[in-house]
Amino acid sequence: MLHVVHHPGYVVATGHPGTFPHDKYALVMQALGKSGAAMRVHTPDVMPREWLEAVHDPAYVDEVLGCAVPAAKQRRIGFAIDERISRRSQLSPGGTWLAAKLALQHGYAANSAGGSHHALADTGAGYCVFNDLALAAHRLIEEGSASRILILDLDVHQGDGTAALTAGRGDIFTLSIHAEKNFPARKARSSLDVGLADGTGDTGYLDALAGSLPTALDHFGPDLILLQAGVDPHADDKLGRLSLTDEGLAARDRFVAAEARRRGIPLASTLGGGYGADREAVALRHARTILTLSATIGAGAAA
Repeated sequence: MLHVVHHPGYVVATGHPGTFPHDKYALVMQALGKSGAAMRVHTPDVMPREWLEAVHDPAYVDEVLGCAVPAAKQRRIGFAIDERISRRSQLSPGGTWLAAKLALQHGYAANSAGGSHHALADTGAGYCVFNDLALAAHRLIEEGSASRILILDLDVHQGDGTAALTAGRGDIFTLSIHAEKNFPARKARSSLDVGLADGTGDTGYLDALAGSLPTALDHFGPDLILLQAGVDPHADDKLGRLSLTDEGLAARDRFVAAEARRRGIPLASTLGGGYGADREAVALRHARTILTLSATIGAGAAA
């Protein structure tokens, strides 16, 4: 049984086209439905203000919740913060936390949104408002659901916000594998960063993954993996600078899931980046990642 966290509030209709695919979340759920996989959908709640303020500056939380984000911050985020976006920004970290709780129970679960890894303490950036990965990891440890969490960021862009928000913590390990010359121009320092050259394809990417993830898992010994499973390393992605094929992405996902399964580590995934004019093609890549992770981990054994 595939466990997916989704909320209708993830989908925000906009009256103008843009790079950020606001309808992607609905298209991903449609693709999962068409796959025929046995699936249970779980509905998240908004993340409580006090949980948000445990990681983000309370003044910034006030700005987002009150739809009073300064224009300069909205430009840095990449879209305006109205009531619908504000609510989605609270639902998404709630969804990542819930997916992690479900993963601890079933072995694997997916949030059909999330992966907002550029958000910093006092501002959003790069289409990210609140950092659901850092928020969920902090809350899970605070409440005793996990003691050591590895955040694996496979988006084409470095997880700078996640690295900054968890810097210095001995109970959270951040591993980012990304295009070195892509956004952000100024990188943060993850626990381990693997920057790849432009045009890196399947073989080079998989070699980098195999050369970093198993060692990090064995040395750090997490009891949970939070995966930012961006599909923007794909060769056809509008904002990517790598050259993975469909099979390369699938091999990436199988490898991650197999390493988690081999060690008995629950894994929760978030959507992350994926951009292009063909929204259905991007959504299908996300859906394939979720299905591959689920099939490889064998979540059905604990369903």
